[in-house]
Amino acid sequence: MNKLRILLVDDDEDDRQFFADALDGIELNTQLHLLENGKSCMEYLNKETENLPDLIFLDLNMPIMNGFECLEAIRSTPHLKDIMVAIYSTSSAERDIEETFEKGANIYIKKPSSFNELKKSLKQVVKMNWSYHLNDFKKENFLLKV
Repeated sequence: MNKLRILLVDDDEDDRQFFADALDGIELNTQLHLLENGKSCMEYLNKETENLPDLIFLDLNMPIMNGFECLEAIRSTPHLKDIMVAIYSTSSAERDIEETFEKGANIYIKKPSSFNELKKSLKQVVKMNWSYHLNDFKKENFLLKV
């Protein structure tokens, strides 16, 4: 089975490590690449045309290019527009959820505070049947509930 290529874009080093440790802990066949802002994400995605990620976890509040801008750039780039994008943020503000939904994110995950909750969230998202999720895609199932 091919590895699921996952890209995490988050400016917080502790959050990146927490995410990597949790992903390791769920024993799925994944390959993780870490970046720290939207600009480096877009540079990577535009250079890495052969092995694009299957799933991008995107933080919203980052310097240089934030998650909203990065999401817009991904969705407006023809060879990137179909990549699954999970917003991964500490924000639970309705306007952030609404804006990322409108900009074309596939799912919104509020960063869990506990390691076990993060593992549960990651397992749910990574194992999600995306074709089913996208066929029944509406705002009610946009926000991940664990």
